Amino acid sequence: MKEKSYFEGFNSWIKNSITFKLFTTGFLILILLIPTYMIRFLIHERENRRYTTIEEISSKWGREQTIAGPILTVPYGKYSKEKGEKVLKSVNHAHFLPDELNIDGNISPEIRYRGIYETVVYKSNLKFTGKFPSPNFKDLNIPDDNVLWEDAFISLGIPDMRGIEKNIEINMNNNIYSFTPGIETKDIIDSGLSAQVPIKSGDNPEKSYEFSFDINLKGSKELNFIPLGKETNVKLTSNWNNPSFDGAFLPDEREITDNGFSAKWNVLYLNRDYPQKWKGNSYNIFNSAFGVKLLMPVDEYQKTMRSVKYAVMFISLTFMIFFFVEVINKKRIHPVQYILVGLALVIFFTLLLSLSEHINFNFAYLIASIATILLITAYSKTIFKSNFLTILMGSVLLILYGFMYTILQLQDYSLLLGSIGLFIVLAVAMYLSRKIDWYSLSSNSNINKE
Repeated sequence: MKEKSYFEGFNSWIKNSITFKLFTTGFLILILLIPTYMIRFLIHERENRRYTTIEEISSKWGREQTIAGPILTVPYGKYSKEKGEKVLKSVNHAHFLPDELNIDGNISPEIRYRGIYETVVYKSNLKFTGKFPSPNFKDLNIPDDNVLWEDAFISLGIPDMRGIEKNIEINMNNNIYSFTPGIETKDIIDSGLSAQVPIKSGDNPEKSYEFSFDINLKGSKELNFIPLGKETNVKLTSNWNNPSFDGAFLPDEREITDNGFSAKWNVLYLNRDYPQKWKGNSYNIFNSAFGVKLLMPVDEYQKTMRSVKYAVMFISLTFMIFFFVEVINKKRIHPVQYILVGLALVIFFTLLLSLSEHINFNFAYLIASIATILLITAYSKTIFKSNFLTILMGSVLLILYGFMYTILQLQDYSLLLGSIGLFIVLAVAMYLSRKIDWYSLSSNSNINKE
């Protein structure tokens, strides 16, 4: 009988102990973090799938483009004397950049779809004008006799050649030369075009080579340029109203409206870390790239991931309400009921993720939150058996979901709003528990069955 009485007392303590209830509630919150982290992995998986789909579209249309050029390259030989004769040992390259480089372009974006995913691609019409100085090899310590003038060429770097829509011809001093695929040397550019041009030994050092050419180029998401001129001027226009100007230089002038954007850059050679002429592969020009990204208006995965970070707060605050109902109103709530409510809170995020892939994120949030609030409120009615407590539960959930939506919209102030919100919640919890005698609750069985 003593053994039976002991187990009965222990069982009664488990049922009525506030301390045990607190530990149980905390343990349930930790358990519910497991499906929450599974949802995070699901978001990453869906995001990676979208990225793969976008890359597939880009690979067929044209990837991000960074145009490097034009560059005037003149080969020169290294010789040695063998048996009194001059013998060519190797061929190297000297590179010369233009004094002036002007680029005037228009970007026409398009939305392409693959399944439920979408991405932005573009067509661009670009006009290049400028002039090269006459090559001066004395500054590079190269004898004129070693220069292979007849092999001089203009190179133009284009990373994804599939984006070229039309043949490209360069007009240099009123003579037309055609670009062909491939570049003789990889000193500066790995992928692109080149055109043989007539540079003659003994040309007037003051002579300049004026050039112009047009490019019709397709690409995805972004378009960049390299400021190779002593003075580089770029002007871009587009009907895309959500650009992001990126790279080493921001535009000097820009205008963004609902109908599109326009931007102008002016970059001097003093603004970068490589000269106007050099030998071989001495410099990396791509660190000075600048341009524009065409952003999609909404990233539902980023917002959903940010909302999942508040899952533990939602579960904890909801469980806190149930706990105070148990303590203050003496309503016994089973751990299974806690788990079911917690799972409803977790499933909200899967609803939000799946809906936002098909409709606007704001509407997805509205539908998922209303469905979750109605579900938990209706279930709370069966637990509380009180209209007042049920309405209170629904109202608190409505405030919580509204609060999280506000935080998601105001990203720059999310930490501030979150801190203030948690402070208010703590203040309310302290106010509600100010008259509770916790020692009395722990020593007496004052949570009764309904």
